[in-house]
Amino acid sequence: MPEIFHYEFMNRAIIASVLIGATAPAFGVFLVLRRLSLIADTLSHVALAGVAIALLTKSFAPVIALIATTGAAVSIEELRMRRLLPGDAALAVFLYGALAVAVVLISIADGFNSTLFSYLFGSVLTVTQTDLWWMATLTVVITLFLLMFSSELAQITFDSDLARINGVRVHLLNLGLAILTGATITVSMRVVGVLLVGALIVIPVLISIRITTGLASTVVTSSIVGVFVAVIGMVIAYYADIAPGGSVVLSAIALLLMVEAGAFVLHLKDRHHRRLIVDGHSHAHESHAHGADVTSDANSKHD
Repeated sequence: MPEIFHYEFMNRAIIASVLIGATAPAFGVFLVLRRLSLIADTLSHVALAGVAIALLTKSFAPVIALIATTGAAVSIEELRMRRLLPGDAALAVFLYGALAVAVVLISIADGFNSTLFSYLFGSVLTVTQTDLWWMATLTVVITLFLLMFSSELAQITFDSDLARINGVRVHLLNLGLAILTGATITVSMRVVGVLLVGALIVIPVLISIRITTGLASTVVTSSIVGVFVAVIGMVIAYYADIAPGGSVVLSAIALLLMVEAGAFVLHLKDRHHRRLIVDGHSHAHESHAHGADVTSDANSKHD
């Protein structure tokens, strides 16, 4: 058995990586396709503000962060749906506002410390059995949410106005997605870190969009890719003794670059193949035309 599995804290970290890697990109598909990727970064900064509040008040950070992200998710969706602020403007206000609150509170709480760094960038040592139970519960909730509302989510992803006409509760589903995003960020803080978990929601989706077709296959592939990069990143973090969050995200980016490079090579080969076909048809037409000219000349001489 590899050395990495001899330690209980690494076993917990890898299980957490599998749970987070499977769930975060699954609903991230619906955010990316609707160009709402920035909501993950916004809620990450809100979660950071929640952690800062918890450190200052000596409270349990995940609970405070969950309350903060849930409140922010609902507020952003209300502002956007009621057209009180454009969607991107509402996200920007909460992102920079939360970051400002976090910076102020961190300075009041005597600056950065090891606990704060573990929430910012993740730490395999901080994953507890309780965290695993929360992650497992969230995995079940997200899976049930996607299965129960798969048709409705597909409709609002591609045409929210038509979905509303068809009787789909667009506003409630958007709220559900936003709240699940905040909850995922909260439970992922221990492993990936609040500043990097947004990348795990988005990058596996970009990879799956490149290699699959169809919404259902994209969701499944995103989860598989998420699990793969999360586990690989965690293993690399252990042996290289680096922050797990950065390792996971860099692994995802490396895979994205490889997929993009492969797609580019296939595109060049396809274009070259098409050019050969076009050139072949052109030569065939020229040969046919030349043969017709020779026959015409022969007939003229015969006459």
